[in-house]
This record gives sequence, structure tokens and C-alpha cells, in this order.
Amino acid sequence: MNDAATHRTVGGHDGAVAPRHLAPLDRDEALRLLGTVSLGRIVFSQQALPAVRPVNHLMDGEDIVVRLHDGASLASIVAPTDATGVVVAYEADVIDPVTHLGWSVVVTGYARLVTDERDLARYAAALRPWAQHDAMNAALRIRPDLVTGSRLIAEPAHPAPRTERTVDDS
Repeated sequence: MNDAATHRTVGGHDGAVAPRHLAPLDRDEALRLLGTVSLGRIVFSQQALPAVRPVNHLMDGEDIVVRLHDGASLASIVAPTDATGVVVAYEADVIDPVTHLGWSVVVTGYARLVTDERDLARYAAALRPWAQHDAMNAALRIRPDLVTGSRLIAEPAHPAPRTERTVDDS
């Protein structure tokens, strides 16, 4: 029996995956990594069911700011709530498609609509749409309460055992 993990590729070929392990990320490193990407997934409740949407974001300190536009279902989810906001999760990752190494970060916290006009103008200038949409008319601020993350790391290669050679004088 082979202990190496395998995966099926798009072409249908099995391939061995190098040994690897998950290393936890601390809060600061996880939030720093979120700042290195601009696309993630927001998880929220819609009609009492979980919903996931890809969205672009930027970091404002520790807060995650998500772009909204006319017709965005996210705006209607958050709009009727009081000042505490609504609980959401936000996930972003970078995983190499060949080695399957990389990182993943999940943030859980309260989301609130951004109401300050100066902040909205600043976010509208910085958050470019990743898909063709109407103009940004709102933004959602997620205040991270729970931050978890992990990095998938390759196990170090173990050198082959050394064998002693003898020199034959004959």
C-alpha cells in the first residue's frame, strides 16, 4: 500500500502529492495575507439558508470592506439590522493549482453598511469591480471577531540515507 496521497487531475490522471501539513496562522499574519489579495467569498444567511458570493475587498486597518452595487443581495441582508450588524464569514485563499500549497483565511464578524460619505468615496475609488456591474453605491464593513487561518506547507525532503563506500585497491 502506498502512503502518498493522490489526486485526480482534470485530465483524469492520478498523481502523487508531496507530503504536506497544515500550519496555523496567527491573527496578524492572517489579516496581513488578506491584504495581499483582492477577491474572496462572503458567507451570509439568505432566506434562512447559507449563501456564498464572490466579492472583491480591501483592508481598512483590520476591517474588511466589500464593494456593493445596485441589486446586490448583500445590501438587502444587512440593511434592516440595527447598529450591531449581521454575522457573516469572509474567506480568501491562495492555493497553487499544481502543488496545492498555499494559505486560507476565514474571518467571522459583524457586517455593517458603510454610511460615512467620505469613506464611501474613498472605497469607491479604491475598489475596482472584478465583474461588470453598475456603479458602486454601497460598501459593507466586516469587523473581524474570529480570525482563523492555515498555511499548507510541504514537508521538508528527507535526504537519502548515506551508504558507506569502500575503495577496492585491486
